[in-house]
Amino acid sequence: MHRRRFLETLAAPAALCAGLPFALPPRRALSAPADGSRRTGVIGVTTVYRRHSHADVIFTKILRGWKHDGGPGPDLKLTALYVEQFPEGDLARRLCREHGVPLCSSIAEAMRVGLADPSTAGVLSVGEHGDYPYTPDTRQHMYPRRRFFDEIVRGFDRADRVLPLFNDKHLSYRWADAQHMYRTAKRKRIPFMAGSSLPVAWRIPPLQLPAGCELEEALAVGYGGAESYGFHALEVLQCMVERRRGGETGVASVQAVTGEAIWRAADAGRFSPDLLAAALRAQGVEHAEGEELRRRLAGDTPFYLIEYRDGLRATVAMCNGVARQFSFAARLRGEKDPRACLFALQDEEPYMHFGWLLHAIHYMLVTGRPAYPVERTLLTTGVLDRAMHSLAGDGRRLETPELNVHYRPTDWPFAKLPVGTPPPRTVARTNR
Repeated sequence: MHRRRFLETLAAPAALCAGLPFALPPRRALSAPADGSRRTGVIGVTTVYRRHSHADVIFTKILRGWKHDGGPGPDLKLTALYVEQFPEGDLARRLCREHGVPLCSSIAEAMRVGLADPSTAGVLSVGEHGDYPYTPDTRQHMYPRRRFFDEIVRGFDRADRVLPLFNDKHLSYRWADAQHMYRTAKRKRIPFMAGSSLPVAWRIPPLQLPAGCELEEALAVGYGGAESYGFHALEVLQCMVERRRGGETGVASVQAVTGEAIWRAADAGRFSPDLLAAALRAQGVEHAEGEELRRRLAGDTPFYLIEYRDGLRATVAMCNGVARQFSFAARLRGEKDPRACLFALQDEEPYMHFGWLLHAIHYMLVTGRPAYPVERTLLTTGVLDRAMHSLAGDGRRLETPELNVHYRPTDWPFAKLPVGTPPPRTVARTNR
């Protein structure tokens, strides 16, 4: 992942009451064929395919193995690829030629070619990076994720069949688009996953909150762009707090604060500085409290104050000037000390945390069941959209009745230590 400009995208609201997850993972072991000639096929759709782009760290693992060196990799193959932009440094043309992958001129062609291959089991839509505009007021990056989704669905309609579909990162810069995508997938019974690689990345220590725990407060630390990396921090938060008693029931309000408003919120009890300190210490930040922390925080770095419908209060603290990683801390009822962990990434090639994301996608391709609920990312998409509007609106608190999103989590595993360890080639799963 790569740092981008600090303020990015957001837009329009619409009411939604989400249902239960599309499906829970089955409780039996499943595995893909080990014979390379029978690998599970996927159609790739992306904005741009250059080195270190999301297309590279996902699709190159399919073409050239986990380490991008021609060695072992997932039991997958690309049956067609569509790339929208070809900047200097494009990898798509060369890699498609070397690996015999049809490089198509439209999504419609990629769907037609890919669906003609009997091994094709799904579609990976990677609408991240590339030359796309920003919304003028909220500075949200207008990646064409809804357009990609709609064209993929039209391909399903023409073929009179549906396959599992993965959408990289948040569903859209605009809540109305996310709502449309979710409802369309549900109506057409398309197995649908989305989101960040952070929930499946390494955790140090390997913290998993107990299912049904009672949370008093939670906080995630992030850094970088308010939208681009703020989304990752929201996914860190959500993949942890969704395990609380009662499951997820949605978000009641969102507010983005900066500068002195951060510390006024702390003084008012809106978030606990000791929880922020615990999350920062989890990533090795010293002097994580008091005036030193206030001095070091960049003046325009935002904190997202989130009130859940069940009363839980949580915070995403984008600690530019202090943090360089993602971390989490929470206080459980009856426990004096917070529980905290680092969400560790491999910040160099081959960015193996994306391998663990691909492993979760592979599971859905083989089983037809999402590894974890798309509702998680539906909710983080909506929270991010509201946060960006609050940020552009001088920190107004925005009530969010449209974020009445209900779901229960699954127990999909995160990456096995040490950092850099690749996932298994196949998706053999035991009871969880």
